[in-house]
Amino acid sequence: MTPLDFDPRDPAFIDDPYPFYRRLREAAPVMKVARGYWLLSGYEDVALALRDHRRFCKDFEGDMVRRYGSNRFDEPAIANMSRTMLVLDPPNHTRLRTLVTKAFAARSVTDLRSRIRRIVDEQLDRVAAQGQMDVVNDLAHRLPVLVICDMMGIPEEHRIRFLNAGHVNGRILDPVPLTRDEMDRANAGAAIGNAYFDQLCALRRREPKDDLTTALVRAEEAGDRLTTEELRANMGLLFAAGHETTAGQIGCAVLALHRNPGQLERLRKDPSLIAGAVDELMRYDSSVQMTGRVTTEVVEFGGVTIPANESVLALLGAANRDPAQYDDPDRLDVGRPNVRPMSFGGGIHHCLGSQLARLEIELAITGLFERFPNARLPDIDTVEWKHTFTLRGPKTLRAVWH
Repeated sequence: MTPLDFDPRDPAFIDDPYPFYRRLREAAPVMKVARGYWLLSGYEDVALALRDHRRFCKDFEGDMVRRYGSNRFDEPAIANMSRTMLVLDPPNHTRLRTLVTKAFAARSVTDLRSRIRRIVDEQLDRVAAQGQMDVVNDLAHRLPVLVICDMMGIPEEHRIRFLNAGHVNGRILDPVPLTRDEMDRANAGAAIGNAYFDQLCALRRREPKDDLTTALVRAEEAGDRLTTEELRANMGLLFAAGHETTAGQIGCAVLALHRNPGQLERLRKDPSLIAGAVDELMRYDSSVQMTGRVTTEVVEFGGVTIPANESVLALLGAANRDPAQYDDPDRLDVGRPNVRPMSFGGGIHHCLGSQLARLEIELAITGLFERFPNARLPDIDTVEWKHTFTLRGPKTLRAVWH
């Protein structure tokens, strides 16, 4: 696949996008591809696009018109997404993010450390006697689901449906339009999610708790400019974003360490490296590969001019391996200094839960290696990846131990 023929659905690209990113940077770090959008693959260019929300906006509505036509909001999944702070520009983004940030910030991430470690240990207890586990579904998926359930105040008896549910489908964020079948499934998922979060809000109005849902319901009832539709949509966003990207990153990180046994052994011998290693693992193979923007005016990158009203894909995964930013970027180095991965985005859309995600990844890796120090991944060379471009992660990851 050449840069001009960029196809984010190509199985070879899904399996390993990094050789393509390298060819893209070498050919042209700012390039318009045959599909009609521009690709940014350099660290500084991506950083600028994320930071400058005045010249690089979301324009979700316009983007959906280009992909699906004028009836795009007849699709419940698209209508639901359009109400989330993830895809909005100021002033609506500012209003929603301020409300959600107030609710989120009231929960100290530091205070969650012991609870998260306890959840990790409980998940490992479930599989210890089996001598094997699926790292993705037995740990990486369950841990952040249970954490976000705690934070949102989802009752214990309701959690089994989320633990047993499939992973969030990130295809709606991909630049390639959904097929009719994919859209129908996305619409069905949106309807189920909306129905549940409506019930949860009703429960927390009757029985308020110290949780995110209660805080958001109170903002709605106080007339703090949060509509019922916005409430349910952004609760769905918090739940999905609160677990899917973290689950994918834990899977990517564990796989990367086992494919680089020298770095795995280094981390085991010196656990003090873990905090920095988390950032390096996100840089090396990010669970979020891309974010989209639309230019509001003519923008120039190093002599390349992008006109106004053009779709731009900021390739976070490519920026993370830019040799202009990192020496020998295709090498995993758990002791690499000054790592600032693009994996959490940037600017006004920087991930609200970045601190929480880092803590979950750190404790999941630490717990796994402490509990099963001799674990190995027998299928390391035949990993099947989720079939999305935006959200990356292995579907399963079998580990065995004695």
